[in-house]
Amino acid sequence: MHAITIEQPGGPEALVWTDVPDPVAGEGQVLVEVAASAVNRADILQRQGFYDPPPGASRYPGLECSGRISAVGPGVSGWSVGDEVCALLAGGGYAQKVAVPVGQLLPVPTGVDLVTAAALPEVVTTVWSNVFMVAGLRPGETLLVHGGSSGIGTMAVQLAKAVGATVAVTAGGPQKLARCKELGADILIDYREQDFVAELRAATGGAGADVILDIMGAKYLSRNVDALAVNGRLAIIGLQGGVKAELNLAALLAKRAAITATSLRARPLEEKAAIVAAVREHVWPLVSAGRVRPVVHATFPMPEAAEAHRVMESSSHVGKLLLVTPAGTATGTAA
Repeated sequence: MHAITIEQPGGPEALVWTDVPDPVAGEGQVLVEVAASAVNRADILQRQGFYDPPPGASRYPGLECSGRISAVGPGVSGWSVGDEVCALLAGGGYAQKVAVPVGQLLPVPTGVDLVTAAALPEVVTTVWSNVFMVAGLRPGETLLVHGGSSGIGTMAVQLAKAVGATVAVTAGGPQKLARCKELGADILIDYREQDFVAELRAATGGAGADVILDIMGAKYLSRNVDALAVNGRLAIIGLQGGVKAELNLAALLAKRAAITATSLRARPLEEKAAIVAAVREHVWPLVSAGRVRPVVHATFPMPEAAEAHRVMESSSHVGKLLLVTPAGTATGTAA
């Protein structure tokens, strides 16, 4: 088969489509012929040499995929060759084939085509596990999503609205904010021109956000605490703004607030399986009913993954960037 390899860390040109050995479905795994994968910030970090796959995972980038099962390993039940699936991965999505633990498989939802389904696993599991399973967002509460026009952001907006929450977003510029509004965002904050703490307080009568989904880390830490409501929960899932910051614990205590920080890639298989099962139970019906949908900015042939990485690094996109394998369907772009 062919896969995107990284012989030396570097820029997008470090991504090379080359011939590699086929994977094999081991105990509790299936082999998926990949129709498409999706680009995530973690892939860029891996390409740059800052985020190695966990032990035992594929060395190729790609944290999600869609495709068809081509082989079933020992100890697998409930799945058959030919089933159309999408999957959460620890690596290996940028390839024509990938071995997937059975607990990380999801059926392609009704109403979603096979290629577009690749836009779902990573964002849905990230949002559901952090915003709902950990932070416990409830109907009537307010969620602040940093990077509302990103793949994670566009999914968080839709899921929060689907459960009856008020949603605030930060994004860069009126065009991205307009897209967030189309998805249901109620409070629109241009982080380039506005102070999100002041804007959020003004929009909520001084209350702030009950839950904040943060991709920035250190840069926003103290301001996020300022933006939290009493009993608020800050869920940190990214470190685009650095890794070290000072925190006024008195401010956290005064609000009886909580801070959590999680990642998916290195979690034990049983934890990933529990999240995937929760997504299938709670989110898949919303997707199949059309209440929540994947937002795809553009698709690229997988051998041209470097160009997709350049687009992500430019932050000019809204939603997901997909990579379609040569064996997948024809590619195109969608605004």
